[in-house]
Amino acid sequence: MTEIILVRHGQANSDAKDEASYDRLSDLGRQQATWLGEHLKSTNPHFDHVVTGTLTRQADTARAMGFAITEQDKRLNELQYFAMALALEQQHGTPYPQNVSDYVNHLPLLMDHWQRNLLDGIPERFDNFTARITGLVDELCGAHGRVLLVTSGGVIGMVVRHILALDNAATSRVMLQIMNSSIHRLHYVHGQLMLGTFNATPHLDTPDRAHARTFV
Repeated sequence: MTEIILVRHGQANSDAKDEASYDRLSDLGRQQATWLGEHLKSTNPHFDHVVTGTLTRQADTARAMGFAITEQDKRLNELQYFAMALALEQQHGTPYPQNVSDYVNHLPLLMDHWQRNLLDGIPERFDNFTARITGLVDELCGAHGRVLLVTSGGVIGMVVRHILALDNAATSRVMLQIMNSSIHRLHYVHGQLMLGTFNATPHLDTPDRAHARTFV
């Protein structure tokens, strides 16, 4: 059996307006990651591989968790939301979201335009994004062991889409629910990839850590 533990990075710079500025953990993000690492080490600390994307916030989350990174794989890198949001605004007149409520409505529109190839000049096409993620997951399913993948919400959402055969609207709703430093467990058994756990935050479930349950 193969067990894959997906972790979303800790809270990043939520005030950012571009990819580079977003790609660093906030102080709370580092604390979330530290708590998660403590939880994993107190339950089942062994991983055969610890893999992150090449983004700073992903690698720093793994380090704050206290795990040595065995490999970095750019297939775990996040979709480039800021670039696509700019293209959506310039090409289709959809304004950039100004708050969380705006973002909840913006993401499904962006996903729809992205999937239908209605955005020009963007860094990555929807089909390419999907293929790199599913390709990595399929590779891992062909091996045995326990693997920790530290990645981002968009990547995790696409993995869930792949497993459950979700449509675009459902995928957007899944992505909007993925919390910072959340855990998602996949099991490959009997030739099938199964979703065992989605969006768990056992390290944040005590009342004194309620403030640390963040989405952005």
